[in-house]
Amino acid sequence: MTMDINGFNHRLVSANGVNIHTVSGGEGSPLILVHGFPQTWWEWHKVMPKLAEHHRVVAIDLRGAGFSDCPVSGYDKATLAEDVHQVMQELGHTTYAVCGHDIGAMVSLALASIHRDAVTQLIVLDAPLPGWTGWEQSLANLWQFSFHQKRDLPELLIHGREYEYVSAFIAERTFDHGSYDFDDMEIFAKAFALPGRTRAALEWYRAFPLDHQNALRWKTEPLQMPVLALGGERRFGPQMITMLEEFAVDVRGGSIPDCGHYVADEQPAAVTSALINFLTWRQERRLPTQ
Repeated sequence: MTMDINGFNHRLVSANGVNIHTVSGGEGSPLILVHGFPQTWWEWHKVMPKLAEHHRVVAIDLRGAGFSDCPVSGYDKATLAEDVHQVMQELGHTTYAVCGHDIGAMVSLALASIHRDAVTQLIVLDAPLPGWTGWEQSLANLWQFSFHQKRDLPELLIHGREYEYVSAFIAERTFDHGSYDFDDMEIFAKAFALPGRTRAALEWYRAFPLDHQNALRWKTEPLQMPVLALGGERRFGPQMITMLEEFAVDVRGGSIPDCGHYVADEQPAAVTSALINFLTWRQERRLPTQ
């Protein structure tokens, strides 16, 4: 199965001391898409063509995922956020909107908190966030948070079983199993099995204690840019608005019906429509003051 989309180009961008794989296309105001676990930029392939009719769309592989570099360190969300910011600067975008899902949502919140003058709009899709008052309860309730933070054991158990682990992990969090393409699971599993990538992805979780400390500090100064907080009705959707209101003053969003955690895979049309409407509303709202 080819991993190309008509009108989009692949490029390695040097940023923050690493090479980050990017996929870019479209015209208009810039929007960067940040994937979650256990996925890559391919998470967004169902929504990218339509988004590109309105925006310059950039999707990336995070540090440690897919075709991006996989260094020993740098997996806390502040460092990952700096990777993303420098990618956008290198691509010529001084200001941009950011949309993240799962781990990518944590990175996107960190990015908006650190580079407030650069991020024009923040979109957070279905994830509990470090710094949230419900964070410690999430750590206790979500088995993968504890398992993935164990040192070495997850790598040992997953090695050679990447497809089984990735497919079972995604299936457990999907409401409409008919919406998922097994070819996509194979793509994600093969990327997860590349040298060093399993360990790197687990390092995203092992950085959670530092991420939580940082987020508690960031939230003392609420974000001023508009925020769209969306989640699957059968996952975090009912909590997303109140969660993000702890970090920002201008939050809208809610639940996507008949949807689990992997919103861009299960309900791509709903996600695309919500993003376009939100980003268009923001641009129209700014016109009178420009």
